[in-house]
Amino acid sequence: MAIIHPLKPRLSATATKIVICVIWGFSFCMAFPLGYYADVGYMQGRDVCYLDWPGYELNRKYEKMYQVSVFCLIYVLPLLVIGCAYTFIGMTLWASEIPGDSSDRYHEQVVAKRKVVKMMIVVVCTFAICWLPYHIYFLLQTLSYTNQKFYQQLYLAIMWLAMSSTMYNPIIYCCLNDRFRIGFKHVFRWCPFIPAGEYEGLEMKSTRYLQTQSSMYKISRIETTVSSVLSANDEEAEENGKSNKRLSLDLTSNGSSRSV
Repeated sequence: MAIIHPLKPRLSATATKIVICVIWGFSFCMAFPLGYYADVGYMQGRDVCYLDWPGYELNRKYEKMYQVSVFCLIYVLPLLVIGCAYTFIGMTLWASEIPGDSSDRYHEQVVAKRKVVKMMIVVVCTFAICWLPYHIYFLLQTLSYTNQKFYQQLYLAIMWLAMSSTMYNPIIYCCLNDRFRIGFKHVFRWCPFIPAGEYEGLEMKSTRYLQTQSSMYKISRIETTVSSVLSANDEEAEENGKSNKRLSLDLTSNGSSRSV
């Protein structure tokens, strides 16, 4: 929405809350069977928690349906949606140009957006790689193709890989995003081997940019006002026949005066 349709209105606060509730409700429904059919039993000399799926006599029909549904709904479908979204975003950023706009500021914004898109693609690919063995493992387990000899070790390795996907995002941000990296250095500036001098410069640069943008906006408004006043007075002078009238306007902004 921000890149492809920047002029369209964003979601309202109410709509955003509804979307969040739908996401949490969907997540609860997907995880509910794991808690509902979980049971505790004594197996191989110890108490274990296992899933007592119904329809076990029907060749584990419901368990297979659940695992396939989970794989499609929380892995394949999100990746397809994200892939299509980033494809459209990439086509918009790399193939489109604003007619007549060749300013440096516009090109800087386009380059910055492209960097963000590249960074998010890396994040999504990392997520896909970390979680793919997890889903494949449970699909194969449902189809009875798992190796029982190294069952526990394989399960722990795959689970650790899947859970580790959450720790890679800050590393990716730090490597691919300058502002995140500078802010990260500022937080850990107490370490002797991490310099934090660039943070103040970044803040000053941002402040100067905002002041410049504000000043340019004020000057533009002043010039528009002056132009309107001059046009109105010229028409009035022409109607009254006072062609030799002199107009003087003193405008003050930020301690400076401007006369016309």
